[in-house]
Amino acid sequence: MSTTAMAGKMNQLLMGLWNEWATQILVLLSLTLQLVLNVLAGIRRRERTDVMRFPLWLAYQLADSTAIYTLGHLSLISRSAPREHNLVAFWAPFLLLHLGGPDSITAYALEDNKLWARHAVTLAIQVLGVVYVLYEHIAGNGRLIVLAAALMFLVGTAKYVERTLALWSANFSSIRNSLKDVPRDKQHHLYIKCEHSHRQGTDHGMDDEFLLQRAHSLFHVCKRGMVDSVIDEDGDGDGNPEKPDTKAIRNLLRGEKYPDGDPSTVTVMQMELSLMYDILYTKANVIHTYLGYGIRTMAPPAVVTSLLLFHFSGKGGHNRVDVPITYALLGGALILETNSLVRSLGSSWALAFLCATSWNWLHHVALCSGRWYRLRRALLLLRRPAMIVTLGRQGSSRKWTLTMKQYSMMCSCARRVNMSSGWFNGCSTFLGLSEWLDRRQCSWNIPAPAMVMPRLHKMLKKVFKKGDLNTMGLLRRKWGKHAMSTNADRRKLYEEIKTFRGVDFHESVLIWHIATEMFLTTRERDPSPNIVEAIRALSNYLMFLFVDRPDMLPGLPQNWLYEQTMKNMVESFRSHSGFVKESSRLKQIKQVAGILVQKYQDHGKSGPKVPRLNYARGVADELNKWKNDEPIDEVLLDLWIDFLIYAANRCNRESHAKRLNNGCEFLTVVWLMVEHYSILENADKLKQSNK
Repeated sequence: MSTTAMAGKMNQLLMGLWNEWATQILVLLSLTLQLVLNVLAGIRRRERTDVMRFPLWLAYQLADSTAIYTLGHLSLISRSAPREHNLVAFWAPFLLLHLGGPDSITAYALEDNKLWARHAVTLAIQVLGVVYVLYEHIAGNGRLIVLAAALMFLVGTAKYVERTLALWSANFSSIRNSLKDVPRDKQHHLYIKCEHSHRQGTDHGMDDEFLLQRAHSLFHVCKRGMVDSVIDEDGDGDGNPEKPDTKAIRNLLRGEKYPDGDPSTVTVMQMELSLMYDILYTKANVIHTYLGYGIRTMAPPAVVTSLLLFHFSGKGGHNRVDVPITYALLGGALILETNSLVRSLGSSWALAFLCATSWNWLHHVALCSGRWYRLRRALLLLRRPAMIVTLGRQGSSRKWTLTMKQYSMMCSCARRVNMSSGWFNGCSTFLGLSEWLDRRQCSWNIPAPAMVMPRLHKMLKKVFKKGDLNTMGLLRRKWGKHAMSTNADRRKLYEEIKTFRGVDFHESVLIWHIATEMFLTTRERDPSPNIVEAIRALSNYLMFLFVDRPDMLPGLPQNWLYEQTMKNMVESFRSHSGFVKESSRLKQIKQVAGILVQKYQDHGKSGPKVPRLNYARGVADELNKWKNDEPIDEVLLDLWIDFLIYAANRCNRESHAKRLNNGCEFLTVVWLMVEHYSILENADKLKQSNK
């Protein structure tokens, strides 16, 4: 037999198998994708590599298309299917259930929420498709299976409607509109007063619970700030302009320590952002309502009833493969819906719902009796082994390790000089991968230095004490001006260096990033290692945002400016014979900075026409001229803190929201701190006006 004939025969065999078993394969694939989504959805809460996120992305992309295609396939083949395959019509409602998706993921990216109208149209079409399949083909399976199919149809439709509502409610415009007509004191849950009475112990997990309750009570600050809605501080109506949540913010920002050494301020901010993630990327906004709890309470009994009806319906006349597949669909639905019910009841969102409910009997039965707290504690104990495996520690999954991404132009310059020739560099440039490789090889991650957060609090207190915030909540002064206006000496230095600042924020970051390394390299006395660590961390972090996440910095991205400056730096090394390939990253940085300093010292004031490098050299010179009692290192650290605050405050809110989908961005934590401080400033202004 020829190769062509063998290939044709194999093709016929495969086509025959597909024609006979395509529906079974597709239905099981749809169920498998739902299980994968349930298991992997949580990895988006933390920054993961693209390799780790790929299975989740693939499952998300395939889940809906598989279910829709399978439903269309059912509507076409169920009429012509042999009698022994009539059971496939019973599978149609399960596809609606799959289209409803798991609770832990509705949108993979923020843009998916904007497609809610498309999902609404698809919902109507798919529901009509299921109705058609059931009407035409389910009757031949017997009365019990008809009843079972009707129950699953109700559950599937309810879950699909719920998902569409979740997408709609996660739009910024929908959130903003929902906040307009609701009194402010109804938008958060003031159970700060009873937190301590319900504190369930002193271990780290329970301290996490205590702070999570505080995050819920202050969540309205994050929610309103994220969608750019006005926060009205109108007093409590009794002559006291400070509301309980304002007092809670004031206490929180005092910087009390958390048991593991982190300030509670940072932990609560991270938890608030994690709650915002729930609103934007999961069904949380719909689950924790009367409708959501009603659906979850109804779904497991309905699935169990369908399972029993199918079990006692008799299997005569059905294909021996179709029966176990039906049991698998029913069993999978029961597991997923039971898990959904238990997780929703034990969620911290449930506590917020119970505290705000107008049903006093429900509040008494669940909270006053302690039943909810016992359920929550049991779920935390069951989840603890998984937390240790996935995170390497106990505690709340809502608490991140505060890290700062780093990128150094000096490292990138050294890399480009070392790889200026060779086949690998040529291939990567030809394939358009050179920039991607540069970002991957010259970027790294570090924990936020210990000095950064206390210094940040100190700077924020100064900023808001001066009232330098306009009615839109934006900083009035330009970047760097707060740090350089605290005394006469700093103001004088600011006048000397402002000509080197750059036209816009991106240019300033680039100039000061280079100038900082030049200054640290030429510093005559050894500065404090802790201060140097903090300065470098902030400089490299803002440079990382410039290169990798330019949408998070105010102003238009300026990649051309970066590339031109990098080209000038590389060209400066072409004629330098003393450049060697250093082993460590820090040695590379110091070597490149030292050569740049020497290069521009040799040329003097009539140096080469590369403005940004000349500006950076000018800044470094002015910093080295500082002769006052205050260490210049302190001034430089405050200046970078000022840059950080300005960037966080002026960053587009959608950019903050998008980053929640891949871990907690340090800049977003800073932005939320600014939002909390602005609440206090408004409260203080109101208090002064009422005197």
